[in-house]
Amino acid sequence: MSALVLAQVEIRDRSELNCVQNNGFCPGWIKDHIGDYMDPLWRHVELTVASVGCGFAIAFALAILAHRRRWLGGPVVGVTGILYTIPSLAAFALLIPLTGFSFVTALIPLTAYTLLILFRNITAGLDNVPAEAVDAARGMGMSDRQILWRVELPLALPEILAGLRLALTTIVGLATLAFYAGAGGLGEKILTDISFKSNIATAGVLCILLALAFDVALLLVERFALPWRRAHA
Repeated sequence: MSALVLAQVEIRDRSELNCVQNNGFCPGWIKDHIGDYMDPLWRHVELTVASVGCGFAIAFALAILAHRRRWLGGPVVGVTGILYTIPSLAAFALLIPLTGFSFVTALIPLTAYTLLILFRNITAGLDNVPAEAVDAARGMGMSDRQILWRVELPLALPEILAGLRLALTTIVGLATLAFYAGAGGLGEKILTDISFKSNIATAGVLCILLALAFDVALLLVERFALPWRRAHA
């Protein structure tokens, strides 16, 4: 009964703002309630950054290993490709009995979805390093470790950053489903009141702006991390 009363009060409040007449889209309502979306937005940022950060650490280690032992590339792509195809809701359902409704339950599948993207871009960047640059570094007496960190990784940075950009924008979208795992995020706002257009518009635009902010931030990082590209442009 209390839930019914609450729903009636909420509908009446929207009617007062002419939401019904505007087919559920009310700029005035959005302006008055935008603050309610800040905590879910911050949780969305946490989910995205944590997932991509963990995924990058794992993918980077696997890529370095596969760069040294070429035969590992195929199996790693195969396994990460399988993980990428698992539906997120199915992954949440499998994990909830083990980790409960929590941040970790959402983090594990979201991290898994980044592995294929990041691994492929890191290995592609390392493979595209000119052999002449590696030979010149070896001729200068550099060890394999020094060549990796001083020559190969800096030259592979454009592809690595491109992979990070793709992973971040992908996870911003997938993280909206983290609500089903009990992790919150902007999906909580969308899915708890999916029939209210002002709510969907607000949460959806915030997701788009978040993805755009991550993309612009990495473009700036690329610009300052690759001064030779800036000079060439």
